[in-house]
Amino acid sequence: MKKIEAIIRPENLEAVKDALVAAGHAGLTVVDAKGHGIQQGVVTNVGGEKVVVDLLPKLYITAVVHDHEVDAIIDAIVSASRSGNVGDGKIFISPVEGVLRVRTGEIGAEAL
Repeated sequence: MKKIEAIIRPENLEAVKDALVAAGHAGLTVVDAKGHGIQQGVVTNVGGEKVVVDLLPKLYITAVVHDHEVDAIIDAIVSASRSGNVGDGKIFISPVEGVLRVRTGEIGAEAL
C-alpha cells in the first residue's frame, strides 16, 4: 500500500475528485492549507498598494491506495490539476506499513 499526498490549488478540487472517481478511487481526505513553494508567494495590489501574499491557499489531499493503483491515481491528479504555471502543487508517495478499518476491524489491504 502507498500513501499519496498531493498539494493542489483549491480551484482544482472538483476536477481532481472527478478524475479520482473516474480512475476507480473515491476515498480521500482533503484539508485546507496555506503555503508556498519556489515562487515565494505573489505580489498583489490592495487599495493601490503592493502587498506580498507569501502563504497562498492550497488543499492537501491524502489517499491510501493499493500498490497497483499508484500510477493511475497520480496520472488522475496531475491531469486534473496541471496548468503549467508555478504553484500547481506537489505529489508525495510513501509506503504504508498497515491500516485498520475502525468500523469492522479489518486489517491490511482489505481495510482499504
